[in-house]
Amino acid sequence: MENLKAIVEALIFASETPLTLEKLTAVLEEVEKKTIRACLEELVAEYDGETKGFYLAEVAGGYHFRTRNEWSGWVQRLKKGKPATLSAVMLEALAITAYRQPVLKAEIDSIRGVDSGGTIRKLLEKKLIRIVGRKDVPGHPILYGTTQRFLDVFNLKDLSELPTLRELKELQE
Repeated sequence: MENLKAIVEALIFASETPLTLEKLTAVLEEVEKKTIRACLEELVAEYDGETKGFYLAEVAGGYHFRTRNEWSGWVQRLKKGKPATLSAVMLEALAITAYRQPVLKAEIDSIRGVDSGGTIRKLLEKKLIRIVGRKDVPGHPILYGTTQRFLDVFNLKDLSELPTLRELKELQE
């Protein structure tokens, strides 16, 4: 297809969330999946090598344009405010969910040593965690896991990109 790179760029630019290869394949039905994948890899490499204010990142199972870190202060000025932040309590519960998923509220409570009901509600509202099912035990308690939005917010391709416990300990030292 002529101008495939320009079309793929336009689609990613217009998308508010990371655009998956599957979605691109559905939109560009006359183009083979492997051709689109090669186009994406080429675009990622091109944007990585340039000194523009943004780059093309593979996050949350899709592709999305991101502002380079060194220019984020200017974007914050434009948006007139600070980026949304998560409290330490929310980050703690989110980390437990990310590393232990699927996880029960009772497990989060046990690790944190306090009730996490309100925190879990806030994380659900922010769409950083979701209900992934129910445990097959009496009472059928709810199981929680992270969302695609979690991956997007933390700039991760998938959960395997989370730092290991060893890496976290090395950072602390």
